[in-house]
Amino acid sequence: MKDGASPFRFSAGVTLTALLVAAARAIETRHPQGMIKDPYAEAFVRAAETPVLLPVSIEEVPDGDDDPVWGRGGQYFALRTRVFDDFLQDAAHHDGIRQLVLLGAGLDTRALRLDWPPGTTVFEVDRCDLFDFKQDVLTAAGARPAVPYRFVAADLETNWARKLREAGFDPRQPSAWVIEGVIPYLPASVERDLLATVSALSAEGSVIGYEILRGQETDEIRNNSLYADTEEKVGVHLGGLFSGDARPDSAAALTAAGWEMSGESVYGFTRRYGRGPHPGVDDAISHARWLRGRRVRVPRTD
Repeated sequence: MKDGASPFRFSAGVTLTALLVAAARAIETRHPQGMIKDPYAEAFVRAAETPVLLPVSIEEVPDGDDDPVWGRGGQYFALRTRVFDDFLQDAAHHDGIRQLVLLGAGLDTRALRLDWPPGTTVFEVDRCDLFDFKQDVLTAAGARPAVPYRFVAADLETNWARKLREAGFDPRQPSAWVIEGVIPYLPASVERDLLATVSALSAEGSVIGYEILRGQETDEIRNNSLYADTEEKVGVHLGGLFSGDARPDSAAALTAAGWEMSGESVYGFTRRYGRGPHPGVDDAISHARWLRGRRVRVPRTD
């Protein structure tokens, strides 16, 4: 932390979920079968003030991999991280995309921990207070990004697009977008506006990856035991943070705007990567889908 700075207090709400995911990345980094390496995740957990003590290794979890939150749930977050890591790496190294935008970036450190080609710029859009904490921790750790790394302080319910362009984003060039761990918390109207804005900023050849949770507005999902258990273990009832709005068909809207879309259940990725959550009883994870798209045409506006 900076000299004289107070630790950021992760007391409730969506901000605390960012730390939960960082703890999951720390656990996976130390895990013997871990599929990601995030050398900064543990530092975030140790620097934060939280309602309960969060683990940074699976050995600190009494039930280990059998724990519903830190075992199964943690593997969900780790697999999601790896899938979107690979999505962005493929966009940069194989598609030649040099603008990467992380919307609701939280405590992610992709700008630092992944290998980026020369000429790449990583943009992060998120709240300023969370970013200040993040930068304090990374500065104390001596972290230095190898490529330009630009933070855009904005709420996704405000005019973040203007601020992104002011930070140097060029909508005339192809871009890669990731919206990870964000959409389930947004009102339906904000989800529609968010993806419409992404589409408006995306040149042909751009790609997008994001997460949805089908049926999240139902009591069956919001009160699922997996999400309820987070209150005891993390200090927040995860399902209670989900928006209660019926969800829009965002993939259909993007398809109509010139994107080729595909989606897959989490378990498909578990099979492909050889690690991750498997189907279970009272299974909320089965409702999650990770979607990907490529802009193949930009509709004419005249």
